[in-house]
Amino acid sequence: MTDQNEILVEVQDLKMHFPITQGIVIQRQIGAVKAVDGISFFVRRGETLGLVGESGCGKSTTGRCIVQLYRPTSGSVYFEGQDLTKIKGQKLRSMRRNMQMIFQDPYASLNPRMTVGNIIGEPIEIHKLASNKKEREERVQELLRIVGLNPYMSNRYPHEFSGGQRQRIGVARALAVEPRFIVCDEPISALDVSIQAQIINLLEELQEKFSLTYLFIAHDLSVVRHISNRVAVMYLGKLVELTTRKELYDNPLHPYSQALLSAVPIPDPVVEEKRQRIILTGDVPSPVNPPSGCRFHTRCPQAIDICKEQDPEFYDRGNGHWVACHRV
Repeated sequence: MTDQNEILVEVQDLKMHFPITQGIVIQRQIGAVKAVDGISFFVRRGETLGLVGESGCGKSTTGRCIVQLYRPTSGSVYFEGQDLTKIKGQKLRSMRRNMQMIFQDPYASLNPRMTVGNIIGEPIEIHKLASNKKEREERVQELLRIVGLNPYMSNRYPHEFSGGQRQRIGVARALAVEPRFIVCDEPISALDVSIQAQIINLLEELQEKFSLTYLFIAHDLSVVRHISNRVAVMYLGKLVELTTRKELYDNPLHPYSQALLSAVPIPDPVVEEKRQRIILTGDVPSPVNPPSGCRFHTRCPQAIDICKEQDPEFYDRGNGHWVACHRV
């Protein structure tokens, strides 16, 4: 059992449906994209929870719902016991100081018309964390040093930096308000492989230095294995497996997790040659009209009749290993 005091963030039956409308003058809803469709999990203080799955499964939407960039369709998001979905206005803004986000694309997430000093200094000003301009500038320069950039760069614009440097600026902006929880939304997927390791090492150093808690969203399972304490696997808006890093990589129970892990390259050619690759047939179904029963049954090599009719329950199979599968 997990002590309730250990839990920093808890998500309960979270749903995020984006309406599809028709018409120009009078718009009527004709359906919805079920990006996230009833997921529950928690993140302990000081840990890194990895969230993995293929593109379009709802990982980034989940992260944005947690920090309330998207207001969820239904469900609850608790931060230190407070339900963020019921908080609005100034109270929500003050709560946002504790939760920040590092975005996927360092080229799109920084305002090209603002200097780096203003980008990092803006949240400090909004939350009134500096008493004057000089104090704010000193704080910006300190943050640039922390993320491995020269303080004199504060007067430059984002286009003058490389992709890796821009992502460091994004990290500095997230740290500016001294948060306790950071959603890392695929923070290295847009970077060169040589730069990815530097950003991962930086995030680990910052976590240790500032006692941070991460939700690390990615589709690269080898990166997730390196940085995460526990890993959650997502498919078409649902969680299918959640357990410790070691348990998932040593003993994946869900057929989708097994297929994902079989695609991760192993640097040992002898082991790689003997390994059996699980090839999934067909395409990912549309989140507008997901399959009945288990959402993975249309591509699952182990599917049986009950999989087509009944949605499997997501429950603990022992030692905190959560799986949603009829066959386990």
